[in-house]
Formats: sequence, structure tokens, C-alpha cells
Amino acid sequence: MAILATARRVSDAVNTACIVLCVGCVLGMLAISFVGFLYTLATGSALSWTYSLARLFLPWIGLVSITIALRSGEHVAMTLLVRLLPAPLVKASAIATLAVMAFFALLMVWYGWGYFLNATQVYMVSDNIQISYRWTAVTVPLTGLIFLLHLVYGFELLEHFNDENALIDEALGDADRDDAELDSNREVRT
Repeated sequence: MAILATARRVSDAVNTACIVLCVGCVLGMLAISFVGFLYTLATGSALSWTYSLARLFLPWIGLVSITIALRSGEHVAMTLLVRLLPAPLVKASAIATLAVMAFFALLMVWYGWGYFLNATQVYMVSDNIQISYRWTAVTVPLTGLIFLLHLVYGFELLEHFNDENALIDEALGDADRDDAELDSNREVRT
């Protein structure tokens, strides 16, 4: 159990790093686009490299955010059919779902690594800015590895194992507690 708890802590830390990475990529894209916009306003001509450079962040945002959605349980789930099944079939379908997810992640790592190794081309963003195609190709096996890491949460990743009533009660309980804390803070100030 200690290994599982450690793996889950690592998964949480990697998920946090993925969130920071995606936010950084979005901010980088916005900054590059804003520089291009300001340059166009100031000079009347456009920088040719801003669009090409900004779009190099898209594979990072797209693929890494998939892992964030998986960990948060925000992926596409078809729970209506599963809820109609008897309990043993629900568990069997959950195991099959996790097995398919693991297989998909292994395929991403296996084929993505070959894709990364064969990515020998260079993006010519401009005459002076050249970025290796590996910059974007590495996202495929990396996403597969993160997928595999998040699978340590098992059934918790699947929506149909969450009790909605418990989640709602928990959310309402947190809201009530937050209101109580605000009220106590107001009383302390007055």
C-alpha cells in the first residue's frame, strides 16, 4: 500500500506540473501573439514568425491537457448505459475500460517514442529561429507515460464509481464551512 500511496502522490505532483506547464504554454502563446500585435500597431507591418512560433505550443497544450482531464475525471464518460448494468458487469466494464486506457497509453509510448526518435526535421520559424521537430514530437510518448502514471488511481478515474449525492453533499458542506468562516471573520473584525 505504501507504494500505491507514493505513486498517487507522484501522480498528483505530475498533474500539478502539467497544469503549470499548460498555463505556461497558453501564456507563452498569448505573449508571442501580443508582441506580434504590438509590433503591427507600432510599425504597420507584421512579424512573420509570431504565428509559426505560437502554434508550436499547441501540441503541448492539447496532449498534456488530456492527462489533466483524465486525472480530474473530466473525460468523456458514457455512464447511462453503465448505470443500467448489474454491479458485477459494472465492475467488469470498469476493468475493461482501464485496460483499454492502459493499452492506449502503451501505444502512445511505444509509437510515440519511435515518432520522437525519427523527428529529425527542423521548423523554420524564421531565418534565425529554428526549432527541432522533436519539441512537438516528445509530447506523444510523454502523454502516454503520464496516462500510465495516472492509472494508479484505478476506479477513481471513472465517473460511474463516484456517488453524486456524496459529491454534492461534500461541496455543500464545504460551502457551508466557507460561509461559517466568513461569518466568524466578520465577527472578529467588528
